Amino acid sequence: MNQAALRALESSVAWAGLAMLLVMGPATLVAYALARREFRGKRVVSTLFSLPLVLPPTAVGYLLLRLFAYDGPLGRATTGIDLDVILTWKAVVIACAVMATPLVVRTARVSFEAVDPRYEDIARTLGHGRAATFLRFTLPLAARGLLAALILGFTRALGEFGATIILAGNIPGRTQTLATAIFSAQQAGREGEANALLAIALVAGFAAVYATEALSQTRAAAARR
Repeated sequence: MNQAALRALESSVAWAGLAMLLVMGPATLVAYALARREFRGKRVVSTLFSLPLVLPPTAVGYLLLRLFAYDGPLGRATTGIDLDVILTWKAVVIACAVMATPLVVRTARVSFEAVDPRYEDIARTLGHGRAATFLRFTLPLAARGLLAALILGFTRALGEFGATIILAGNIPGRTQTLATAIFSAQQAGREGEANALLAIALVAGFAAVYATEALSQTRAAAARR
């Protein structure tokens, strides 16, 4: 692999990590609300957070592009502030975060739903408030599922292509990612480089799915005991 491909790989890992830092907190709270609360518009909220799963990634990228365009809702002409997102590393992180969010929310929601609500009721009868119950009991009990959500989300962000190339482009050394580097190498006929990057993507994907399977089986075994 050439230096540009190696840099794309290193940058992808860093940007996927930043995306997960942005996503995990809000996604965990949304997943908990969807798992434990009944409120008006719950189906709408659940659908909105799942939408990037079913939309073409390029459609999500175009939507983000319109959002951050000069005259878009978050553009300079509207807010008076130049966020300098388009065609920068910030665009990569945002695109990765948006595309990873549905996986994180859905996996975390399943994890919270698997926690027996009676444990939370007991904690409250012992004088713990909602926040303390959530932090001291619910989160630890759902920890394996949340870790699986983190792994799946990170891997999804690492392999993001469609939304990224629309919002951030494919600029070597600036916004090129693992996925776009594979695309560039294939288009340029550099098969050796494309194959090497593909192998890395396959290993990362296999490791992520294998890890989440192992976590699920461990959780199921613990629930049976």
